[in-house]
Amino acid sequence: MKDTFISDSVVYVGVDDKTIDLFESQYVVPNGVSYNSYIIFDDKIAVMDTVDKRGTEEWLANVKKALGDKKPDYLVVQHLEPDHAGNIQTLAEMFPDMKLVANKKTFQMLPQFFDMELPESRTVTVGEGETLSLGSHTLQFFMAPMVHWPEVMVTYEQSEKILFSADGFGKFGALDTDEDWTCEARRYYMNIVGKYGAQVQALLKKAATLDIATICPLHGPILKEDLGFYIGKYQIWSSYEPEDDGVVIACASIHGNTRKAADKLAEILEKKGAKKVSIFDLARDDMAEAIEDSYRYDKLVLMAASYDGGVFPCMEDYLNHLRSKNFQKRKIAYVQNGSWAPSAGKTMKAIVEQMKNITEIEPMVTIKSTLKPENIPELEALADALLG
Repeated sequence: MKDTFISDSVVYVGVDDKTIDLFESQYVVPNGVSYNSYIIFDDKIAVMDTVDKRGTEEWLANVKKALGDKKPDYLVVQHLEPDHAGNIQTLAEMFPDMKLVANKKTFQMLPQFFDMELPESRTVTVGEGETLSLGSHTLQFFMAPMVHWPEVMVTYEQSEKILFSADGFGKFGALDTDEDWTCEARRYYMNIVGKYGAQVQALLKKAATLDIATICPLHGPILKEDLGFYIGKYQIWSSYEPEDDGVVIACASIHGNTRKAADKLAEILEKKGAKKVSIFDLARDDMAEAIEDSYRYDKLVLMAASYDGGVFPCMEDYLNHLRSKNFQKRKIAYVQNGSWAPSAGKTMKAIVEQMKNITEIEPMVTIKSTLKPENIPELEALADALLG
């Protein structure tokens, strides 16, 4: 749901993008995405971030409508990624007296994105904990390096207790989409911010010192109620703790035989009392969703066919995604398939060994081409070890 007026003084001027095919050229967004931008009205007027160039026309119309005959005094730049900073130069040229408010790192990186001359008189450099008065509103800035770029900062408006949280607490999905926050926020977090749990934890410690009534992220809905729920999710996600009790079966099958074994293992696990079993065909299903569920649940089974003396490529891709996102604190079991020289298990283990705090479940089950009756007791034993 899109609220134009967050309060009497704070207005939403962002846009929905429902024609985008892939966010960051890799994440499927069936319900689009929002690029959020805000304006704070006071003695001084501050625009909080811009939007992606894909939304320039609509955003400028929103900004002009909100401003009327007024002009902004400041543009606060919290994050330089193009989906939020795409119109910095456009706004700066439109309002030549407007100053840019950002931290030192942002100003260092700005020339990498824009060919624009900014005299010192048009810049306000802010640091950790520093404030900027707009009148009755006071902005306080907190650095959030590597959440998920090095120049990121968040802004706390003291009088209305609003946290402008940059990419924090964001989610996929346009604002006019009626969908559960958690699933798409989790998929967004795990795939985009997931690597940087320690940095998110550091930011959450800063946020814990603030009295927050509203969270205004750069993607997704404005959060006003039950903020403890959202902050609690971020505590879990950023600490890499499992969120739920369940088993993800990540399957890389060439001709369908490994998938049949995966279906059989799922059946066995459910009969033995597994609370949730989620199967992903890594060759066909959304990789980002597979990553999301792998973080959500506490147990993972890797089932893959051998290929070129290694493992079927989609499994290698999946495991490298997990490794790069700092995957940890899980139980992992293995099932390999090979017709003459099974190699998938060794290859999968070599990647998993690069991850931290992983409990590997033995023994590995080896299938030769197709699932046979003698494999069933092995799958039963693997299920017992996994659930034990």
